[in-house]
Amino acid sequence: MTAIETFIGAEVEPWLPALAALRIAVFREWPYLYDGDVDYETKYLATYAASDASLFVLALDGDKVVGASTGIPLEHETSAFKQAFFARSIPYAEVFYFGESVLLAAYRNRGIGHRFFDEREQHARRNGSFAMTAFCTVERDEDDPRRPPDYRGNELFWTKRGYQRQPDMFCRIDWRETGATEATSHRLRYWLRPLERA
Repeated sequence: MTAIETFIGAEVEPWLPALAALRIAVFREWPYLYDGDVDYETKYLATYAASDASLFVLALDGDKVVGASTGIPLEHETSAFKQAFFARSIPYAEVFYFGESVLLAAYRNRGIGHRFFDEREQHARRNGSFAMTAFCTVERDEDDPRRPPDYRGNELFWTKRGYQRQPDMFCRIDWRETGATEATSHRLRYWLRPLERA
């Protein structure tokens, strides 16, 4: 049975190598096609671990990390993720940002994705005066030949949870895709949801 455990800030440090490996494995799949870099992952996760208000939600099968989800106050994020909110005049202090949810394929469709969102939203309600939660996700062309024929996106899942796709909010992140020799820029779109008070 898969257990769900939560960690705040630096509490997660013993798990960081396993989290880096998990992110590399899952993001190698469509739609990210990320050719993972351990050094980048270490720095990225260190940003979250350094925040005393960040949250790590881990899915554990015994002592193996099979899934993970993160959240952090937007004001503690790097500048690349803040620019779209600055352009919309949304104060950083009002936003709790969801970094990612990654889950090995064998553990999907068991309700773990809902738990990831539940835990992060509850954490945001308990910690601060956040007015909304947000995340961003890469978008690919519908006719991209690399798209698996059986791929199903998460848009319906996010919409049912109250998130709204933003037509004018994006960020750009560089990464090297599988089979590529150098990093390229990718556009990610934001989804937002008002956060009701506890």
